Amino acid sequence: MVQPKKHLGQHFLTDLSIAEKVACLLDKSSAGRIIEVGCGKGVLSDFLLPKFQSDLLCIDIDDESIAYMHEKYPECLDQFVLGDILAYEFDLGKKDYAIIGNYPYNISSQIVFKVLDNWTNVKYFTGMFQKEVAERLCAKEGSKTYGILSVLLNTFYDTEYCFSIKPGSFFPAPKVMSGVIHAVRKENFELPVPYKFYKAVIKTAFGQRRKMLRNSLSSLGIEQIIDKSYFTMRPEQLSFAKFIELSELLYLVQNGNRGN
Repeated sequence: MVQPKKHLGQHFLTDLSIAEKVACLLDKSSAGRIIEVGCGKGVLSDFLLPKFQSDLLCIDIDDESIAYMHEKYPECLDQFVLGDILAYEFDLGKKDYAIIGNYPYNISSQIVFKVLDNWTNVKYFTGMFQKEVAERLCAKEGSKTYGILSVLLNTFYDTEYCFSIKPGSFFPAPKVMSGVIHAVRKENFELPVPYKFYKAVIKTAFGQRRKMLRNSLSSLGIEQIIDKSYFTMRPEQLSFAKFIELSELLYLVQNGNRGN
């Protein structure tokens, strides 16, 4: 019997109708390699496996869960593997991964960064988060929940907040509501600056979100750019498109072009 473990942030989904709705967010015809994060007792896996068959790989850090799924699906032993999604290495030759799951609350932000760091490989990103995290991921500029993950995810993906889930749909019931998002990678998108630089600009800006960008981004040379309209703005006022523009200007500054 698999027992949820607090130190792993496990809250097993028990509502079959919710599991089916989440599984249906992925289109069989367009999804490539499907990775389920944290299969638990297989409530979501039960809907994903018949739909995606050998294209499904379930990764769980809990050996009890993997043992349980091996007993449940003895013909699919190599599709339920013990491992940490944060350490997973994507095949650089594949560009159609889909990541789905009931993500543990305690590492959900790390999972989002994992996806973002591999955005050229991950075409779909779907699943359950704590409601406030799900809302933050889909937030637009001007919102109180708008932040680093909002900008980064919406830069590379078209995001949708799908629906909310009550605590009673999980065991043990969490103390908060949950929310489901579905993100689809944008077609033919190219970032004009290196991803690491772009991420650094956003993290630096939101590191002092109450300050004007002239102050928070001084270390990156913002005062050397010609477009002074950014100087008195705060990070929550900038859309991802504006962050791309600003990052491109700052990148030129740091590489010898002083904005002329």
